[in-house]
Amino acid sequence: MYSVKEIKKGLEEKKFSTVEIVKEYLEKIKKEDKKIKAFITLREDEAIKEAIEVDKKIASGQELRLLEGLPVGLKDNIATKGLKTTCSSKILEDFIPPYDASATIKVREKGGIVIGKLNMDEFAMGSSTENSAFFDTKNPWDLSRVPGGSSGGSAAAVSAGFAPITYGSDTGGSVRIPASFCGVVGLKPTYGLVSRYGLIALASSLDQIGPFGKSVEDCIYGLEGVQGFDKKDSTSKDVKLPDYFEEIKKGIKGLKVGVPEEFFGQGIDKEIKKKIEDNIKILEKLGAHIERFSLPITDTGLSAYYIISSAEASSNLGRYDGVRYGIRAEDYSSFEELIVKSRTEGFGEEVKRRIMLGTYALSSGYYDAYYKKAMIFRKKVEKLFDDAFDKYDVVVSPTLPILPFKLGEKINNPMEMYLSDTFTVNINLAGVPAISVPAGFSKEGLPIGMQFIGDKFSEDILFRFAYALEQELKLDLDPWKEGR
Repeated sequence: MYSVKEIKKGLEEKKFSTVEIVKEYLEKIKKEDKKIKAFITLREDEAIKEAIEVDKKIASGQELRLLEGLPVGLKDNIATKGLKTTCSSKILEDFIPPYDASATIKVREKGGIVIGKLNMDEFAMGSSTENSAFFDTKNPWDLSRVPGGSSGGSAAAVSAGFAPITYGSDTGGSVRIPASFCGVVGLKPTYGLVSRYGLIALASSLDQIGPFGKSVEDCIYGLEGVQGFDKKDSTSKDVKLPDYFEEIKKGIKGLKVGVPEEFFGQGIDKEIKKKIEDNIKILEKLGAHIERFSLPITDTGLSAYYIISSAEASSNLGRYDGVRYGIRAEDYSSFEELIVKSRTEGFGEEVKRRIMLGTYALSSGYYDAYYKKAMIFRKKVEKLFDDAFDKYDVVVSPTLPILPFKLGEKINNPMEMYLSDTFTVNINLAGVPAISVPAGFSKEGLPIGMQFIGDKFSEDILFRFAYALEQELKLDLDPWKEGR
């Protein structure tokens, strides 16, 4: 399909109308999404009505806003007024929010046209989008494989050409993991750069909304569409926002790159390791200074992450009790039985597992042993990243140590599934930004992602590196291409 720039230029030059563009994307979704299953809900009639209004603006010569006329998809945990927001959970299968998330409001204020809501792991718990209560999403590059998670629907939709921009949420890698598996660009912004108001929470101190795009420039449009201070979010930061499009023109010459030894050790797929090492040489050729160093929290951070995220999840999901939110069990004889039955019927296995883990970690007698220690360790993670960014402009790694795996391959082995998050979770613990950019393909033609990690609010530097690599590699990222 089209890049954001191609759509914007085509609309401005009146090569096609907004209605034509929106209808073309909707038709592609209706034709091809039967295979992928990226969308839970399509918003056809309203999207076309909004497209008609954009065409009226163009006809009258009005200036177009940043996302004017662009079809946009939202992960189904981002609230949309009047449009179902399910979190891919049975407990919220009929929930229609009475308000828009701040990210939704900003997309609409900038002219974006929301065309639908995208599948995900239930309440964003998972790395494969196999934990949805409704259906599994498939990887456009190989329909027998997972798209990654939890924002698998959002990444698959961009990869398959169903939308030029989509949004997901990243708690421990949930934007970067599916971006890597699906061969698209995905950014986890600095904590506080994008408002979390209206993002249905998994772990409030870790969650962050992030954009997907087919290219780095498309991802920039996505970030500029939702970033900025929001008084409705107490963790939102009021910072000066750079012009990312001007920044990427500067290149990476003279910038310092740290390569952690721990990210290239035991357990990483040989093809991934070679591809990332080859790309590090490209960065060096482009003028970046490369230095190997030790970042000794790679494995340990995973344990702290799952204690903290599960503890926060058990607290956040306490509101789904059959009374205030969500479905209500029909057969019960007491208030306690109503809560137990409603939660038992409404939550899937992974959600129940994490609620149990989080409740245990917060319980009397275990709080100090687990949760408190995890929080102390989190401070150490922040300090290690602070020290790293005193020396380096970015830290580089593979996004994942493994290639996209088969559907059903890891779903019954939670520990093996959790280990796939090894290279991504520490970024969320530290609150720093990271971007996954396509780095090449395996021998089987499966996408490989490369991760650039930056200091807080250094998205401009990340985009410079991602763009420089993208321009050198010039990868063909069309999974539908004949012969594939």
